[in-house]
Amino acid sequence: MTRHVYLAAALVLSCAAPQKPQITDAADRTERDRSMDAHRKPLPMLAFFGVGSGMRVGELGAGGGYSTELFARSAGPEGAVFAQDTPNWDGPGLTKAWQGRLARPVMKNTTHIIRQWDEPFPPDLKDLDAVYSVAVYHDAIAEKSDTGRMNRAVFAALKPGGVYAIIDNSARPGTGAAEVERLHRIDEQLVRDEVQRAGFKLVGESDFLRNPSDPRDWNADSTVNKTHSQDRFALKFVKDSSAVARSDNPLLAPWDGPFGGVPPFGKFKVADIKTAMEEGIAQELADVDGIANDSQPPDFANTIVAMERAGQPLNRASAVFGIYTSTMNDEEMQKIQSDISPKLAALQDKIVQNPKLFARVAAVYEKRDGLQLTPQQQRLLWLDYTGFVRQGAKLDEAAKKQLADLNQQLATLSTRFSQNLLAEEGTQMVLLEKESDLAGLSPALREQAAAAAASQGKPGKWAIVNTRSSTDPFLTFSTRRDLREKVWRMFIMRGDNGDAHDNNATIAQILKLRAQKAHLLGYPSYAHWKLEDQMAKTPERTVELMEAVWKPAVQRVREEVADMQAIANKEKTRIRGGAGSAGDGRSPKGAAPIEPWDYRFYAEKVRKAKYDLDENDVKPYLQLEKLREGMFWVAGQLFGFKFVPVAEGSVPVYQSDVRVWEVQDQDGRHLGLWYFDPYARPGKNSGAWMNEYRPQSHLLDQPVIVSNNANFVKGKDGEPILISWDDADTLFHEFGHALHGLNSNVTYPQLAGTNVPRDYVEFPSQLLERWLSTRQVLDQFALHFQTGQPVPADLVKKIERTETFNQGFKTVEYLSSALVDMKLHLAKEPTADPRQFEKDTLAALGMPREIVMRHRTAQFHHIFADGYEAGYYSYLWSDTLSTDAYEAFLEASGPYDKAVAKRLHDDVFSVGNTVDPAEGYRAFRGHDAGIGALMRRRGFATGDATARTRSTP
Repeated sequence: MTRHVYLAAALVLSCAAPQKPQITDAADRTERDRSMDAHRKPLPMLAFFGVGSGMRVGELGAGGGYSTELFARSAGPEGAVFAQDTPNWDGPGLTKAWQGRLARPVMKNTTHIIRQWDEPFPPDLKDLDAVYSVAVYHDAIAEKSDTGRMNRAVFAALKPGGVYAIIDNSARPGTGAAEVERLHRIDEQLVRDEVQRAGFKLVGESDFLRNPSDPRDWNADSTVNKTHSQDRFALKFVKDSSAVARSDNPLLAPWDGPFGGVPPFGKFKVADIKTAMEEGIAQELADVDGIANDSQPPDFANTIVAMERAGQPLNRASAVFGIYTSTMNDEEMQKIQSDISPKLAALQDKIVQNPKLFARVAAVYEKRDGLQLTPQQQRLLWLDYTGFVRQGAKLDEAAKKQLADLNQQLATLSTRFSQNLLAEEGTQMVLLEKESDLAGLSPALREQAAAAAASQGKPGKWAIVNTRSSTDPFLTFSTRRDLREKVWRMFIMRGDNGDAHDNNATIAQILKLRAQKAHLLGYPSYAHWKLEDQMAKTPERTVELMEAVWKPAVQRVREEVADMQAIANKEKTRIRGGAGSAGDGRSPKGAAPIEPWDYRFYAEKVRKAKYDLDENDVKPYLQLEKLREGMFWVAGQLFGFKFVPVAEGSVPVYQSDVRVWEVQDQDGRHLGLWYFDPYARPGKNSGAWMNEYRPQSHLLDQPVIVSNNANFVKGKDGEPILISWDDADTLFHEFGHALHGLNSNVTYPQLAGTNVPRDYVEFPSQLLERWLSTRQVLDQFALHFQTGQPVPADLVKKIERTETFNQGFKTVEYLSSALVDMKLHLAKEPTADPRQFEKDTLAALGMPREIVMRHRTAQFHHIFADGYEAGYYSYLWSDTLSTDAYEAFLEASGPYDKAVAKRLHDDVFSVGNTVDPAEGYRAFRGHDAGIGALMRRRGFATGDATARTRSTP
């Protein structure tokens, strides 16, 4: 997911004191110049530019000299003005006009020069205080000039800290230079990017020339530019002498290359990541000081929008930092992560605890009703203000210091937890020495195990590595009960082995510090603080929902275990290693009782007995690459997307297995990029996830870049990778997150894509899982890896009949984790013994002995290293939404109903966090979601299905 908005702030330097009216009231001004004042607004312009007595000023594209004379009057006799025009503009009319203007006494400090745009000033002209460009930057582009060279020439002419200020006619966001020639308008983000690329730093912007009444009729007649009434932007930059500007670190520079720029993989060393993060943090702090000390009255543009725009060098470096800490986290990177994580936490605190910055945010918030803000702007302002308050902006200085110390400690402990887990997942395995150890495994699983052993330096053997995608298939199919137990214990004991990587002491410290943080901020528990800005609002409402589902889920487990035990009792084969009285795996009454390492194995037998469906019957049809194609097809049907593979080598990647697709809309317009990193490797986090390299934003004129990451075991070259139904389900789930990001269509990056409350973000992803089992996907993309034939109709019917199969197990293993998470963070006194707390909590819940938590406490990465603390309930909350939402399709013409898909796009997938999630869902569905659809989906008794997931108690 992207850094929190409060790690991004902008610098707005103070402008000069307001200009005195006598500059415009001077008796010797011409009537023509006076007539232009109404739409040029000279006094606000001069104040924004900061023109003062004695300044040496350059001007690009002086034209008739209206602005030039204002600069000359402001600079005075001791100042100097160098007004540039291009040869294309030079002619008898302009020459005559300038002869008359320069003859006036007030213009004796002015030199008019004719030079090309890309070399606007003589090489010996140095140490200018400022260079101004008024409504001509678009002309330089229209004349096919090298504006990058022009900006560098301006940079060279300015003294350190010199100002480069630009006013121009505003084009539609995202249009770049497309409207330059016909409409004389330019996308301001293009200007921002070009000027900053030349070494300047954006320090201010103003809306004094903004024109809300501009009809923005982009098919207007050719005289539209003659009125001078169109919407205009005003930007101020300084010649940057900071470490970031001087740095040649590619991680800080704007991304170049195709598709709006791409991460600079291959252009940096791992050590550069640390340097880039440190320099980016320093720049961010300088930006914050600037915005906090701005002498201009705070408004939405110079405070709220400024925070959205800035921090780009750190944003770019942080994107790569996140990629490497999750997918390439070797020993060198882990050291960098340990060093940088607390520094990021400290940066966050310094931003939100800056009293002057918060005063500006609060001032804008207090006058919000009179600002005529759009709904999206109102949402952004509310999130900023409440975010500052929730992070301690109103605390006294002593409490702020204590909070900052807590946050840095928590960042360090979170990194330690993650690295302990990564160490055990990356090094532990169960090595299978002989053929008999492979009993029950399919040829495909045997090949994957062989490849895993080879990757661990054990060629000729087989390995079950310590990841879910490796252990789950073994637990499902291996007939070696003794090895199943060994593999199961390896996996469920991650982080809980009493060794150097044991996480229990770290967890106890985390819980203690989180409780202290909550109390410092005025909340009864950490859970109450965390849920305040989520859909659920209070932990009590989440517990109510979880307990409503828990009881029927446990009852279903009892039924599932009874079915398994019946099969086990019926089998005559003696089972080694069980809990029988003779130690031979058999109880006095027959088979050994079902143990946790038996559950998947016997569940598969029940599936076969009750539904005549064996997972091995389905798996040959589930090819990873075909399912990827199926996901693309679904995205096309629902949202009109097209996925076009980029040419190999045209976009750099961080690892050779990573592939990239361009995402286009149905008209072929570029929307974003999708990176796919599917295979397990050392240094990569376990599980599957979506990552956002760059959020979509019209404000920043940047298309989105997302990735999907998984841990499938890579097979032999050229052979298809077959995956389980559960893994296919996860594949679609994570692709749902990617589509949430790719559909984003918002102005401000903080509100983009998946940057929504935790208990809402899983809704789009869980919803997309439903399309895996649609006939259209199965018929076209569930193709046998050998014959190429689609999955048979009778097998599809069997899959449909097993829709609710094993839901007791799936729900209980998840809910037990979610309930333990919530109770850990609700406890009045944080536990000092997480292992015992887990045991006691599960006993109180009546946890079935045959099941273990999906994430035991010592390995619960979601809640101790991934931001889901007191939030793992989110999957159930979101599934309440997703099951109800899917019924909207079923109530229409089916899963591919175009009208429902359009509502889904318009009200859910495209809006990000621009609207309250509950309101967005209600707009899509027409009502709040009850739990009835959830219970039906899982095959549970519905009970009280009238409860609704409202966002207010």
